[in-house]
Order: sequence, then C-alpha cells, then structure tokens
Amino acid sequence: MTKNTVKVREGLSATKLSMEDVVEILRERIVNHELPPGSKLSEAVLTEEFNVSRPRIREAFGVLEDRGLIERIPNRGAVVTRLNVEEVYALFEVREVLEALAVRLATEKATSDSWTDLIERMGEPAVKALAEDNLDYYISCVNLFREKTLTAADNPILAAQMEGFYDRTKVLIRRLMLVPGRAKQGLKEHQELLRAMAAGDAEKAEQLKRANIRGSFETFRQYQKYLM
Repeated sequence: MTKNTVKVREGLSATKLSMEDVVEILRERIVNHELPPGSKLSEAVLTEEFNVSRPRIREAFGVLEDRGLIERIPNRGAVVTRLNVEEVYALFEVREVLEALAVRLATEKATSDSWTDLIERMGEPAVKALAEDNLDYYISCVNLFREKTLTAADNPILAAQMEGFYDRTKVLIRRLMLVPGRAKQGLKEHQELLRAMAAGDAEKAEQLKRANIRGSFETFRQYQKYLM
C-alpha cells in the first residue's frame, strides 16, 4: 500500500463496493488532498484495498476522468489532475456567473429562516475555528453553503452545470484558504452575504457573491506561483 492510499472507510471493507462507492471514496480523497495533484492511482493497489475487480476500478477511473479529477496518461496510468493557470482562470469566470445566479435564485425562492443554521455556523463558531487555525471547519461551512444554496435555487439545469466543475472548485478553495488572511476575509464576506439572503435582498446577495468570487480570484492571481 502506497503512502497516498488510506484504508477504506470503516464499515465498507466488509461489503461489496459498487463502482459508485469507489468513485465517492476516491473523489473525497482527491478534494480533501489526501491524494494531492500528481499522485499516481494504482489499479493493483486499489483492487486489493477495495477487494473489487480491475474492470470496476477502471470504470471508476472513467467517471473521475470525466469530472476532471484524474487523467489517464499512456505508459503512466492514472494520476490526479494538476490544474493549469488557464483552467483556473476559466473556472473563476464560470463560478462568478453560475454561483451568483444560484445565490439570487435561492434568495428569491427560500424563506428567510432557511439560512438561520448557516448564519449560526458561520458566526462565533467559525470565528473561533479560524482563530485556532481550524481551516477544515470553515471549509466545511463554505461547502455546506454552496450545497444548500444550490438546493434552494431549485434549478436542475443550473445544478447539472455546476456539478461539472464542483469538485475541481473544492480543490481550489482548499488551496486558497492557505493564503494568510483569505479565510478570515472570506468568512466576513459570507456573513454579509447570508444577512442579505436572510433579508430577501436577492440583488444585493448576487452582487456580494460576485464580489466574493472576484476577491478569491484576485488572491489567486497574487499568489498563483505558490498555489499551482
């Protein structure tokens, strides 16, 4: 077992894993940087770890490749994708439009109390977590915000479009949070954004989300040589 291979989550090892199970486990490892960019994925190692056939592993690789999380290189096998600068810029351009639209729709369609739990989570608990350098808590809040917003937007076409780049965006967010001060600034932006959403101000919420994405983009531009 290689250093980048961790044990199957408790409870799964004793069952027959489906292709979807394998995809989900590997996806989580990639977006959480347990498998960082450039890591090689060994069919033999994963077949042994998951106790499944090689064709099932190859099928899972195909799904991960379609999502842009891995690439299969002739004579090298499957490796975790490294984003290049042009791809990151393109992701930011698409994120600004689609995520801002999701925020607008969610604000228009959801009740004001729909955001109470997120407001609480991104209040004092998040401030305390960042003071203790607990980035995982804040990142989990950001991911929950995006998932809940997309659900409230209730637009299957928008959801399908965002699903195509969602995982790659999560990888990028984790890198950006390592830039000094970015997490604290992002928290302040989300707190203001949630207040606008709870107040039902869809136009303001959309503009605040655009500003949040642009702020992240400017952080990436400034620190890109350290983040890529």
